[in-house]
Amino acid sequence: MTAKVQTTILTAFLASVVFAQESPTPVPSPINEESPELSISPAESVTPSPVPEQTFSASPARSVRISFVPPPLEGTISLGIYDAKGKLVRVLHQEADLNEFKIGADALVTQWDGKNDDGEDLPAGKYHARGYLVGLLKVEDVSQTAASPPENNSSANARVKLTPNPLANDKRAIVELAAGFDSDGSFLKTNDDLPLFTVNESPNLIRVSIMKNGDKSVDIWQTDGAGSHEFRISNVDQMMAFDCGEFELK
Repeated sequence: MTAKVQTTILTAFLASVVFAQESPTPVPSPINEESPELSISPAESVTPSPVPEQTFSASPARSVRISFVPPPLEGTISLGIYDAKGKLVRVLHQEADLNEFKIGADALVTQWDGKNDDGEDLPAGKYHARGYLVGLLKVEDVSQTAASPPENNSSANARVKLTPNPLANDKRAIVELAAGFDSDGSFLKTNDDLPLFTVNESPNLIRVSIMKNGDKSVDIWQTDGAGSHEFRISNVDQMMAFDCGEFELK
């Protein structure tokens, strides 16, 4: 602070003191008779409020960056998070287009918030991310020529050889496909419950099943209150597996 500014402030302060002494009217309020330090109201206090300080105790956000090079195949991406025991704990992306990912310098990028599909925080530890790029599969309704749906095989799987991913050393990856359904309809999934491909958008389903039909197609039966329908999914080999690697959630 310069000497000129200090002199100005001091002059203003002395003038206010003189004015207070010359005032003929006594000040009745005991607050004004106290020293300036004691008359400062809580709103004018320079002491920090303890409320904002409590915000520093909040837990930091848990966010994991996941990147991968997409397989060279046109289609959609399904990506899952698996725990150390290989159990699927989060469907991070389901039938997602490439433009739903952030484009990094040399890979596609996405984020995981450390939660499961129910929105619950998962414990710290090692996790794995992997998925599939699903190509142009064909769905055909063959209900008119369909036989009766197979009995007691709602948990059956169809083992399919996939198109090799040239970016990985999988040569000829094999996936076990299963059938699933929810309120939106039926879908093709892996045997560990990662949804891959929507088969039919039918509500009120009560049962689905799958059966292999040759090397490159599977049959899906779905049942609702009105009856059963059969769909044939062709080109199921037009999928490529990819792996995002292992990472640690803190």
